[in-house]
Amino acid sequence: MEAEFKSLISVAGYAIEAFGVLVVIIGSIATTTTFIKTYLKQTKEIAYKQYRRDLGRSIILGLEFLIAGDIIRTVVVANSLEDVGVLALIIVIRGFLSMTLHLEVEGRWPWQPEKSSESAGA
Repeated sequence: MEAEFKSLISVAGYAIEAFGVLVVIIGSIATTTTFIKTYLKQTKEIAYKQYRRDLGRSIILGLEFLIAGDIIRTVVVANSLEDVGVLALIIVIRGFLSMTLHLEVEGRWPWQPEKSSESAGA
């Protein structure tokens, strides 16, 4: 019974990771399609900035699903401290990627408050 449970949780973790990959792929296709449509209607700079922002958001969301899948699989299926250490390293790397992508996309760190439109114009 325990082996079946671990197998089920492992499959669930892989499914969540696969969903994360799909989010990145579908997000990339959708943002590229939107970019191609808007490239001719807007200035190149505005279209490019919007494309980078939307693509970055897709990647960040996909990374969150990948981290969740790793955590689920490792916590239930981990057999050793080495497995937990590998998970920790993966989370640190993916977390760093998420934070730097957030900085690139939003122009601020995740813990910083959003700039209001009033203070941006002043």
